[in-house]
Amino acid sequence: MSNIAEGFSRKSNKEFIQYLFISKSSAAEVQSQLYVALDQNYIKQEAFEEIYNQAEKVSKMNSGFIKYLNSQQNKPKQPK
Repeated sequence: MSNIAEGFSRKSNKEFIQYLFISKSSAAEVQSQLYVALDQNYIKQEAFEEIYNQAEKVSKMNSGFIKYLNSQQNKPKQPK
């Protein structure tokens, strides 16, 4: 969430997109740490699956937003 907020405050969609990619990477880090937590018996399988799936959902939403922003950058500007 912090990466998305920081990127949103940037001046261009290009910079915002960069922070959305960082957010995707952070979601992957969470998933990786979940495997460690599961292997060390810090969490149960049910908690692992729930949090893992939430991180996956965030990653997919970031991907969709990145795709949308990229499509907007490539569109010609409409005359006013």
